[in-house]
Amino acid sequence: MTHHTGAPAPSNAGAFRVVANSSPMPEAEREAALANLAFGTQFTDHMAHITWTRDGGWDDYRVEPYGPLTLDPAAAVLHYAQEIFEGLKAYRWADGSVWLFRPDDNAGRFNRSARRMALPELPVEDFLASVTSLLAVDHPWVPRVEESSLYLRPFMFASEAFLGVRPANVIEYLLIASPVGPYFAGGVKPVSIWVAQGFHRAGIGGTGAAKCGGNYAASLLPQQQAYDKGCQQVLFLDAREDKFLEELGGMNVFVVRSDGTVETPRLTGTILEGITRASVIQMLEDQNVTVVLRDITADEVVAGVESGEVAEVFACGTAAVVTPVGRLVSPDFDVTIGGGQAGDVTMRIRKALTDIQYGRVEDPYGWMRRVV
Repeated sequence: MTHHTGAPAPSNAGAFRVVANSSPMPEAEREAALANLAFGTQFTDHMAHITWTRDGGWDDYRVEPYGPLTLDPAAAVLHYAQEIFEGLKAYRWADGSVWLFRPDDNAGRFNRSARRMALPELPVEDFLASVTSLLAVDHPWVPRVEESSLYLRPFMFASEAFLGVRPANVIEYLLIASPVGPYFAGGVKPVSIWVAQGFHRAGIGGTGAAKCGGNYAASLLPQQQAYDKGCQQVLFLDAREDKFLEELGGMNVFVVRSDGTVETPRLTGTILEGITRASVIQMLEDQNVTVVLRDITADEVVAGVESGEVAEVFACGTAAVVTPVGRLVSPDFDVTIGGGQAGDVTMRIRKALTDIQYGRVEDPYGWMRRVV
């Protein structure tokens, strides 16, 4: 175990009043839940909550018991989907401390999403304070099991009761937390990917670069088709020419060439600017790997797999970290990548990233922020 030093994440935690849950989960029951983790099915005892109004701005900062929300049936989010969210994780280190990975970047992306969806920006210090305030109360929920973490879900939505089509005047920001194991229940093994047919995640000028619920709603039917084809995830192609790789339903995609070069689709405004994606690019470059950001066609990837020019394909994101892709499927092709085994580059970068996140090695980038 390498010992680390680092300042706690910037925090306005004192601004959050705490209303303690009068019936928290008993410790023995909580420990049993933390020993049997799925993804996103169990939630901690509390949540952070801030309300915004057009006249008053952000107000009423509180940590309160986790529980149902009361919404008017005319709440704008239910009709016009004015909503955004983020995803980040808290990691338990071997010494018992709790750390975040690049939370400032999540705060920045949250505000970029807010701007696109005509929502108010949340000051970065308030975003960070919501996380530190919630973890100050619910840090016992950060699991200790291998490959586990506390998944944090900040989100913002239009709660004003109004059926006119305009940006809402009343907005809720909440942060909930869920202890999680691996995103894919089978652990780290190559996944099969269905290449979407006739469906696209986003178009030029749309909301593809924003982390909003509508993007994911649009991906669910093709995701169901992927399941029906025996695949775990769906890969979307561009909406304009229907040939360039964009991203998976919830992850960015990378292609590893036989010469060691790594390629990933360039950011065009139609795919999410992944924080894990940016981290992987920086780490690969620091390992003297050539990383190329460009438009990549599905046909050239398939041809490369068949010829041996493409050695590996992997996907990455907060939830799934780095996941090897073992198979690409469409009505026109069904190719197995690298013999269906996880590739060396994929697993090396995965280990390098998770070693930093879990404090097993020194963090040379200053990405980790201690909170407990």
